[in-house]
Amino acid sequence: MTRQPISLAHALASFSDRWSPRIVTTVNDYDVRIAKVEGDHVWHVHDHTDEFFLVLDGELRIGLREPDGERTITLPKGSVFTVPRGIEHKPYAPVPTAIMLFEPTGTLTVGDRHDEVPGHVDATTGHALGGLPVRDDTLEA
Repeated sequence: MTRQPISLAHALASFSDRWSPRIVTTVNDYDVRIAKVEGDHVWHVHDHTDEFFLVLDGELRIGLREPDGERTITLPKGSVFTVPRGIEHKPYAPVPTAIMLFEPTGTLTVGDRHDEVPGHVDATTGHALGGLPVRDDTLEA
């Protein structure tokens, strides 16, 4: 973990892969991850943890299969939502979108149970940023 500020703009500019999160930092036993997303992810379930989403740019839709039935929520830029553990869900981004996630370190992006993983979805526990400038010079006083 770096002991310097991290510019999210620089972090997002440092990679182009979709559905392949980068670990920005850690908080206790949690990863703070960012990802660029577009199109469908995969239906999946995290049996032992909630999944927190923050939309940094664009729009994210999350299909949910809940005990009362199936529904889709829409998260515009600046919105947050937590999918409770045990709820099957499928993120979808109709336009290029940037998101932030908070998940326990080691959590697989496709959950504990999932449909077949399509080639454009990276089944990972997150990647290091690598080569990232640690300061945004536009923020200096």
